[in-house]
Amino acid sequence: MGRTSRKRSRLTRRVVATSAAFIMGGGGLVAVNVYANAEDGADRPPPESAGQQVSTISCPDVGNQLPEVPDAARGEVDRRLADLDGQITEAYGRFERTRDKESLLPPLEEKRRETLDGITNALDQAGVRPPEGLDGMAPCTLRADDQEQGQEQGQSGNGPEADDFVEIESVRPNVKRPRDGRNASRGAFTTKCGRNENGKFNPDNVIVAPGVSNGAHHMHDYVGNQATDAFSSDDDLAAGQTSCRNQGDKSTYYWPVLRLQNGENEDDAQADGGGKDQNTGEIQTPASVTLKFAGNPVSKVVAMPRFLRIITGDAKAFTNGDANANASWSCTGFENRQLRDKYPICPEGSKVVRTFNFQSCWDGQNTDSANHRTHVAFADPRTGACPQGFRAIPQLVQRVVYDVPPGPGFAVDSFPEQLHKPVTDHGDFINVFDERLMRRVAKCVNSGQRCT
Repeated sequence: MGRTSRKRSRLTRRVVATSAAFIMGGGGLVAVNVYANAEDGADRPPPESAGQQVSTISCPDVGNQLPEVPDAARGEVDRRLADLDGQITEAYGRFERTRDKESLLPPLEEKRRETLDGITNALDQAGVRPPEGLDGMAPCTLRADDQEQGQEQGQSGNGPEADDFVEIESVRPNVKRPRDGRNASRGAFTTKCGRNENGKFNPDNVIVAPGVSNGAHHMHDYVGNQATDAFSSDDDLAAGQTSCRNQGDKSTYYWPVLRLQNGENEDDAQADGGGKDQNTGEIQTPASVTLKFAGNPVSKVVAMPRFLRIITGDAKAFTNGDANANASWSCTGFENRQLRDKYPICPEGSKVVRTFNFQSCWDGQNTDSANHRTHVAFADPRTGACPQGFRAIPQLVQRVVYDVPPGPGFAVDSFPEQLHKPVTDHGDFINVFDERLMRRVAKCVNSGQRCT
């Protein structure tokens, strides 16, 4: 079934069972799911446990308001933004311990205000004026909704729900691609880096939260560079070992793990990124992972700069909205039908597929940006052309396949407030190709060859 083979102790199982009984309220799902909304426009009600009332913490998303941060302040700002995520998680846990809604907002606002002051000071010291209204983003609001969730027995109280799944056979074909033009780069380069048979996991995010342990608040699968964690510098990555067959590729490829919600628990059931962050269940090792670099429909590509960082999708898309969402779910044999905000129920003999089509246009200057997005862009979905001022680069297409039982019994790890929604799926990439090999990748793509 493509599952992990790590053995779990009886003690771990007993502790997990006790924790589950607490979270489930002795047979009833948790009464409150706490999650953060970006801005005031995110007004969709959260799912809730059947017959219960759900209180929602709604907080502005500060990261989206910081498109420009100088290098001198980048590290401090990234750490502060990670603190904001951790504060929401703490509020979630505090409610589970106390069941006291009245005590949720004041301490959260106080911590957020201190953190925002830290961001303002870091920007001031770097000679940059903070965005207008940043200090007004500290307060969060609490509202109550009364809706039915229809949770399946055995599912965790923080999602997903039955409506998050759809039978792939009921979906119409919906994949459209631009036609290749005269100057198209039609080749492809495939790098073989395994499927995380090594069992390399951690809840860090070295791109978004460098230097912060558990910066993701969910567990990641890693293939490629084996030195990757929150504290990895470019030099560390360059010197690291790689699971890739071609040792010239020391790139880092990572994504949230997928778990079966079958009552089994991993060894992280009491750990950060796992049970402490509401991520429970049996982690699945992919049946296969394909990492392909493809061309552009209208132009040749240029080689990626070394240490280019790309995030595709939005780990907070459930509360931020789908502006940066790029989830793509399907089943083998049905990949002309892609789902953005639903998990697929595959027919017997078909496997679940997660596809990550990364941004394929680069600004020609920067290997990263303050919001980790503006230095790269997507090509026009109709024409395939890059935006003005951007250059086409080899497009990473990441395909991860799972052999899981048919039906709605799985979910990706997520921030606690994102409720394991399929739309939050995302992938991360750091280019650590040897520069000579990356030039070969670009040449292969431009010449129309199929290379490995």
